[in-house]
Amino acid sequence: MQEPGSVRMHAAPVTTRHDPPEPTIGIVANPVSARDIRRIVANAGNLQITDRVNIVLRVLSSAAACGVKRALVMPDRGGIRALLERHFKRPPDGGSVYPAIDFLEMEPTSTVDDTFHATRLLERAGVAAIVVLGGDGTHRAVVRELVERGCRIPIAGLSTGTNNAFPEMREPTITGMAVGLYASGRVAAAQALAPNKLVEVHIADPARGGRRDVAIVDAVVTHDRSVGARALWKTSSLDAAYLAFADPQAIGLSAIGGLLQPVGRRDPGGLAVQMAHDERHALLALDAPIAPGMVRPVPIASWQRMVADEPLAIAASAGTVALDGERELAFEPGQAVRMTLRENAFLTVDVARCMTVAAEQGLLRNTGPRPTLS
Repeated sequence: MQEPGSVRMHAAPVTTRHDPPEPTIGIVANPVSARDIRRIVANAGNLQITDRVNIVLRVLSSAAACGVKRALVMPDRGGIRALLERHFKRPPDGGSVYPAIDFLEMEPTSTVDDTFHATRLLERAGVAAIVVLGGDGTHRAVVRELVERGCRIPIAGLSTGTNNAFPEMREPTITGMAVGLYASGRVAAAQALAPNKLVEVHIADPARGGRRDVAIVDAVVTHDRSVGARALWKTSSLDAAYLAFADPQAIGLSAIGGLLQPVGRRDPGGLAVQMAHDERHALLALDAPIAPGMVRPVPIASWQRMVADEPLAIAASAGTVALDGERELAFEPGQAVRMTLRENAFLTVDVARCMTVAAEQGLLRNTGPRPTLS
């Protein structure tokens, strides 16, 4: 039997799909999120590896306190695994209890492929939920892999990236508690989980077949003919934006739609915004916070609501499509691009709802003897 406060750490075997032996969660922590060019041009800060490790530790300890027995963690070359292993080699302090920690059997490459690979392994292992540390891009990578596999494992996001329109800003302890309450079965799925929208991008190519990808916040068409530095921050290159939701308090390209016509995460439909080529042809100019500390004018030609499952053809004949802030897909003349809003595409743990249910039902009340901490 595992001693209180001790942690088992080794490479994780793959268990039977969707049949974990004990309440188990997955952890995907990107050690290099928030290090793109927007951090330089916007003078924004960056979480150090020690900060990310502390976030993981807070999630693990609070999830364990709410019933999680095992956590499968994505390995990395950026230092998160090394610091976690160093932490757990210390003698137990008597205050924090953690679940058994297993690292996934995979060789890190320090690319987005790590996130894809880890998500596949976590799905195969049958984890109850996946906690994601990163920005919009990291969360999109996890969601894309889950959607492609037809998997409904919920995710719980923690913001550690540059533009964080999707992951909410919240103390990791509370997120860990909510995930633990759901994973241990103390809060039912009907109360704990929330459906989310995404924008599906389809590029039709008569010669090479079609390409598909997804954006969980915004799919933005630019005039750029190459992917380049990926991170998108120059408003002069923007052509159109297709938004799953549009929050006026968000940072990033989705803020353009949020300041025109807000669309909530749970509201039906999305928003499509067409930018003008110059101010002379613009209906209006909008000052939008496209990156931390960076408010820039964006000339707007028009906007309209997106209806679920109704494809919209883009007007541009060539350019790139940026998915959640990063240029991913280039298209040329003759390749038709369509954007389609999909509702109930993936699930997230509704942290606020979980904690409300816990309070209403007294799930965290302990009527037994109170422990004494020395």
